[in-house]
Amino acid sequence: MSSKRWFAVILAVALFLVSSAVSLVTTVFSTSFEELFSGVDSTFEEKVIESGSAQGKIVVVHLNGTIQDNYDAGGLFQSIGYNHKNFLKQLDAAAEDSDVHGIIIRVNTPGGGVVESHEIHDRIVDIQETYQKPVYISMGSLAASGGYYIAAPAEKVFANAQTLTGSIGVIMQSLNFSELAEEWGIHSEVIKSGPYKDILSSTREMTEEERAILQELIDESYEQFVDVIEAGRGLSRNEVYELADGRIYSGKQAYESGLIDGIGHLHEVIDQFRDDLGRGDLSVVEYESYLGLPSLFSFVSQQFVQRDMEFLGLKSLIQENHGPQLLYLYTN
Repeated sequence: MSSKRWFAVILAVALFLVSSAVSLVTTVFSTSFEELFSGVDSTFEEKVIESGSAQGKIVVVHLNGTIQDNYDAGGLFQSIGYNHKNFLKQLDAAAEDSDVHGIIIRVNTPGGGVVESHEIHDRIVDIQETYQKPVYISMGSLAASGGYYIAAPAEKVFANAQTLTGSIGVIMQSLNFSELAEEWGIHSEVIKSGPYKDILSSTREMTEEERAILQELIDESYEQFVDVIEAGRGLSRNEVYELADGRIYSGKQAYESGLIDGIGHLHEVIDQFRDDLGRGDLSVVEYESYLGLPSLFSFVSQQFVQRDMEFLGLKSLIQENHGPQLLYLYTN
């Protein structure tokens, strides 16, 4: 390995040690002062994007990335992306803030986990029913599958004419390399407690019985998706079935089919929300994830060593394998 690569690795280790030390100090001080005295969650902060003359505010919360609960902020090579726990905290903070009259969720996601999507869906329903605060959805470039699942219960849903949405359905995928393994003389030895314990194994063909078991799981989650749209959008079940064949729709097509309420950019949704609330010129704020120095060090070190990781073959070793999952996810 060249001297430059050695230098990059040594620098990454040094940054990791500094990052860990700063993380510890930051946690202590943020807990002692920010959370104890101000009550503000140090994982995100509030930023004013439009000042208003009326009392109260509208909160914009951003959902970017795949909806999965596998975020680990402490990892040296962790990319900064969707943080499920933090997103739910942001929704809770907006719901419990008496100055907040409504919430706009800006959605840019291909979807994600069935469980995580349903958690967000239920949180939106609770905010509207328990706290009596309307939730509007503003779709960005992509709000498909789980991205639409969480939008369905909102009071109003908007998208750009060219937004990709829909992809209503469930998917479960697994790679099968049994033929390749056989060609290379690789054999898998499995000891299991029941005939279906290694279902979706990558080293053998799936049986018809196994396919039926998994299809039943898929169908159950699919019917749940249909339930959500039927209840949230006021469409008949047959209308939902006609739309829910997995295809994607443009924002214009989604509007024409009744999947969304209107076409507009985020600033137009904000103006519409102000009018609908009828509370005057409300201020608009957004919640931003608080990165802090630890995340900054993590990001810098990631940029330094990314190519070296690939060269050394370490990238595949640090990636987590969560196994097959039920997903409300658009893939292409």
